[in-house]
Amino acid sequence: MNRTTHGTLHHVELWVPSLGRAVASLGWLLERLGYDVHQDWDAGRSWRLGPTYLVVEQSPALTAGRHDRCRPGLNHLAFHVEDAATVERLTAEAAGHGWRLMFPDRHPYAGGTRHYAAYLENEDGFEVELVALTAPEDQDGGQPADGA
Repeated sequence: MNRTTHGTLHHVELWVPSLGRAVASLGWLLERLGYDVHQDWDAGRSWRLGPTYLVVEQSPALTAGRHDRCRPGLNHLAFHVEDAATVERLTAEAAGHGWRLMFPDRHPYAGGTRHYAAYLENEDGFEVELVALTAPEDQDGGQPADGA
């Protein structure tokens, strides 16, 4: 989708304690998901896909050294991923880019039996969810894994 419509998310800005770590983990993931670098400056970087972009910034006004997804505010970002095989490939590669798999004992169905996803957390406490557009049993083009 490249057409901007009313209500479309314009951008998300994440303040991070280390721009270098954010670029290494979030930047790597965004680029693997098809985002392109949009802006780059001393204290930040952004990536764009369609009309929406995601910013990471190491602000001097930051009041904590680590993100806590259990506090009020952002819990996680969830991204559509082409299929279950791509979820698994990205999950395997993610460990080399600062991510760890959350809920490994329930992977890939930690979100429910019809929700094929990987939940990853980086060193700074940010969580992403990689959701397969189709579950393995739906690879023929059936309903999305989350029923949406």
